[in-house]
Amino acid sequence: MHPPKKKKTGIGLAHSKVILIGEHSVVYGKPAIAFPFHNLNVKVTIEEHNQGVYIECGRFSGKITDIPKGMVGLKTCIEETFHTLNKKPERIKIKIHSKIPIGKGLGSSAAIAVAIVRAIYDYFHLEPSHDDLMELVHRAETYAHGTPSGIDMQSVAHDMPIWFIKGHKPEPVEIGEDVHMIVADTGRVGKTRLAVLSIREKLMVNGEEAETSIKLLGDYTFKARELLKAGDIKQLGHYLNLAQEQLDLLGVSDEGINHLVMTARKCGAFGAKLTGGGRGGCMIAITDTKEKAEQIARELKMQGAKAVWPTVIKKNVERK
Repeated sequence: MHPPKKKKTGIGLAHSKVILIGEHSVVYGKPAIAFPFHNLNVKVTIEEHNQGVYIECGRFSGKITDIPKGMVGLKTCIEETFHTLNKKPERIKIKIHSKIPIGKGLGSSAAIAVAIVRAIYDYFHLEPSHDDLMELVHRAETYAHGTPSGIDMQSVAHDMPIWFIKGHKPEPVEIGEDVHMIVADTGRVGKTRLAVLSIREKLMVNGEEAETSIKLLGDYTFKARELLKAGDIKQLGHYLNLAQEQLDLLGVSDEGINHLVMTARKCGAFGAKLTGGGRGGCMIAITDTKEKAEQIARELKMQGAKAVWPTVIKKNVERK
């Protein structure tokens, strides 16, 4: 007897991301710094199936032709990936297992798209170039966010902290000392699209004040890069606090975020601010030791955070 034929499979992985500083101003050509966030990730597996292209995930299980409107970006991503590979969609089941909460500014949609593209390529024993990966994911992100800056898809596809300016290739960020970070979920879905539109309206109605805030956010991001390289975590925290002031003035923070931000600062965080789109979603705080980070995390949880994730961004250069 011949042994049973081994099933054809593919696997794709991606992690989430956290924007340290520069959200919103990045839309207007200013820089942003993003960290990979390995605490939360997504895994996509593909295997042979007898019902055409079948998708299985927390939000939907069924044929790709029946996919809900909110997931059309992923449908496009899958179809375009097959087209790029000059392959016809086979009878496959695509299983999406994501630990990244949706709508919290952690790059959920970009990470899922990255993992899907990697899984399809792997199914055919191939590996996408970075440029091909980004092009395919960009199409999915355009459906999800309209005109994305590109920072989400770049940061979830890189394993290093990145310096990002819209329209430019990301650069690695030098880290001179470990950054102990706490990411906290407010428990509310962020309203990124509304937040972006509200800033655009502010620029039209009260342009000078909004432009000043955007310029300052850009200036603080340049300073943050210097401080990360120098390993001055305390001073870095000061600039995160200044950035939060400007984000609040722009109207993208809210009472729930501000409560957790103040809680973290009172508990000893060097700096705390929203991360991502704001108006819900997540906030971050930084400090210099694991013990302090765990203490801040406990207090944030007691003060209403739905979930907290202490993490550390390891230094990657020796300070001079």
